[in-house]
Amino acid sequence: MEQKKFDLNSFIGMLLLGAILLWYFNTQTPEVEPTETNTEVAKDSVKPATENISTPTFKNDSVKRSSLQNQLGAFAQSAINGKEGETTIENDLLKLRISNKGGQIIEALIKGYKTYDSLPLYMIKDKNASFNINFGTTDNRILNTKDLFFEPSLTKNGENQVLSMKLKVSDTQFLEYRYEMKPDNYMVGFAVRSQGLGTIINSSNPINLDWSLKGYRHEKSLRTENTMYSYYYYKADNEVDYLNQDTNDVVNAVNWVAYKQHFFSSILLSDTPFKNAAMASENLVKDEAIDSVFTKKFTLKTPLELANGELNYNMNWYYGVTDYKTLETYKGTDLSEIADLGWGIFGTINRWIFVPIFGLLEGLLGNYGLIIILMTIVVRILMSPLVYKSYLSSAKMKVIRPELMEINKKYPGKENAMKRQQETMAVQRKAGVSMMSGCIPALLQMPVFFALFKFFPSNLALRGQSFLWADDLSSYDTVFNLPFDIPFYGSHVSLFPILASVAIFFYMKMNQSQQANMQAPTQEGMPDMSKLMKYMIYFSPIMMLFFFNNYASSLSLYYFISNLLTITIMLVIKNYVIDEKKIIAQIEENKKRPEKKKSKFRQRLDDAMKQAQDQQSQKRK
Repeated sequence: MEQKKFDLNSFIGMLLLGAILLWYFNTQTPEVEPTETNTEVAKDSVKPATENISTPTFKNDSVKRSSLQNQLGAFAQSAINGKEGETTIENDLLKLRISNKGGQIIEALIKGYKTYDSLPLYMIKDKNASFNINFGTTDNRILNTKDLFFEPSLTKNGENQVLSMKLKVSDTQFLEYRYEMKPDNYMVGFAVRSQGLGTIINSSNPINLDWSLKGYRHEKSLRTENTMYSYYYYKADNEVDYLNQDTNDVVNAVNWVAYKQHFFSSILLSDTPFKNAAMASENLVKDEAIDSVFTKKFTLKTPLELANGELNYNMNWYYGVTDYKTLETYKGTDLSEIADLGWGIFGTINRWIFVPIFGLLEGLLGNYGLIIILMTIVVRILMSPLVYKSYLSSAKMKVIRPELMEINKKYPGKENAMKRQQETMAVQRKAGVSMMSGCIPALLQMPVFFALFKFFPSNLALRGQSFLWADDLSSYDTVFNLPFDIPFYGSHVSLFPILASVAIFFYMKMNQSQQANMQAPTQEGMPDMSKLMKYMIYFSPIMMLFFFNNYASSLSLYYFISNLLTITIMLVIKNYVIDEKKIIAQIEENKKRPEKKKSKFRQRLDDAMKQAQDQQSQKRK
């Protein structure tokens, strides 16, 4: 075996390599061995690439402190000690997750409800919302709270959960977000306050609150949810107003803003009104035929004011249902206005009549389809006296119609128009017949029509409730899906609108003969309204079919049952209530009676007509 010889070159090389390694390890600052606390900081310094990171990571702790001190000044300590994490507070209605980074809500789950495709219903999730306060410091830095780490502290205040999120300069100097959640309540207390920051926050720079949210689609009918029932509401100067989509406005003294998404809303309320609140609503749905994740983007930008050098705002968050009865419980807020029961008399009818009636029937019956039918019956019975009055006027006009036709023959031509009109009114007056007696009952029914037009699609209780072939009474029913999209109609066929359209066709067919009796014979030079009514008989059902195909099936069900009942009531009145012989006898009796003294209005009207007639006679001469 050959013996190895000593290699001087290799030996010298090893010595030089050892010397280089020894010099390297003795001249470099050693890395801090991570303790349990330092391990957490090291882990938290790794941020997802998608986040807007304002606090860089450093292996060397001294370098990190120096760099953060340069960037954040007094708030560098919070960033150094801050760590990723989140805190959950929840009750039986609402679950919120609040992140240490920014101290803001990163997830808001409304319990007990699902989306149209049976998923959990989130108002906030996956960074669709942002809450930030932007402010300047006395050492000329501009900071955003959404980029900084807050320290959480969860405690109990009786049955309430209290979460304090502090952005610290020190234990006695901090900016705090305070959340307080009560049991069984969608409203969450929220306060923004500072302590000991009077010498740190630069009062000469604006302090801005920014809140934005992209609303997730929750409902089956994207068109109805986004176009007709999702709005940006706000209260200012004790009045509630709203923005249309793709609009913006700047408003003073704003008490609250609400991002309403049909049946669910995100609301920020403040005891101290916001000044110069810049609000905007942007439509995110570009094509209704394509499934959309988001419907609208809502934004609020408003300055905050210091009081004695500190921030002190008492606010509330509301993440919950847009239900009139629920929102009405928050007295003094006017939040119930966003339930959208209609304006003026329509809202009054809904609030004082239909909401109580529906609530009473809801307590008696469990099936919401039957509740709608029973409610329709109640409404029709209450409105039946108006139908009777209208039909009675029609019968009276039918009796005097031959006499009115004789007047037309007796006074032909445009030159006798005034005389013809005077004689016609005299006959109607002697017979005790008034054209208005037929019109007024029909006009009185219109507010009910428009009130229910708002009531059913806004009724949260109907959401997700099935009846017959409709799986959701708050949205359209589907019996057949089309392979194409029809403009203004959609790509599906709903059966309830078809039934309602057929019922309204037969109702208008019957009503046409009634209206023909009520109308006086067409006078020369006047338009023949009967031709227009013939077109309306076909136009109205077609219009209803197209419009209601994407609307709430509960409303179509109501109109279907309502028209059926109206047809039935009209047939009963015609065949069993109204006696034409008695009407004729009554009219003859009225003619024999001495004419009552004319009212001042009637006298002025007759004098004006006589004066106009004399002027026409003078012109012909």
